[in-house]
Amino acid sequence: MKPLSEPTVPSDRRVLLCIPIVHTQADMGALNEPIQRLKVKKLGIKTWEHNLELVKNFWTQIEQVTEGLALPYERVRLYQDGLPVCGREWDIVTDLAKAGSRNYRLLLKLKEKGAILMGTESSELLVEEYQLAKQVFAEEMSPGPARQTAQGKSLQDSLLKRRDQFIGRRISQTLLSGETGLLFVGMLHSVEPWLDKDIQVLRPVRQPLKGGGRPS
Repeated sequence: MKPLSEPTVPSDRRVLLCIPIVHTQADMGALNEPIQRLKVKKLGIKTWEHNLELVKNFWTQIEQVTEGLALPYERVRLYQDGLPVCGREWDIVTDLAKAGSRNYRLLLKLKEKGAILMGTESSELLVEEYQLAKQVFAEEMSPGPARQTAQGKSLQDSLLKRRDQFIGRRISQTLLSGETGLLFVGMLHSVEPWLDKDIQVLRPVRQPLKGGGRPS
């Protein structure tokens, strides 16, 4: 894929580049090992290892396209799903980059070019998602056939929608005229409906049809 040249951003316009991502084990923090055990249980070791390779290849594509963008980084804001508005955004990104996250290493590189790192999500909603994820993993790892109740699926869908609404509002409120936003967001998200209508959305990375990891 050819690198995307610098978007033409008139002084009164806002552009958002949506980068679809697949979360890797290094992004998961305390849920790393439970997720790995669940995926191996569901997929088998060979399929799980194959999916890891697919995710690695996809992240190589993301890095190549993103690092090839010709952007005025002093007017670029970085938005990341899973990164709360908390005042400790830089510490979180640095810690996860040190833990091996390619996603957060890329954020560091872009920040070094002059981009502005933005807290993106509600801390409260992320805590809610963490608690729900722990519950789902416990149920799926328990003896007996794995199943997801209609209520559990409804809770997950509702939470994802509320997270998307918050992300959309956060971007709309902080992305200024003449600026470009880079949003790294899991493939299950749908943020665009919640953005201000004047924000032009571009998608420089092709989303794969299938892949491993945990879109969130």
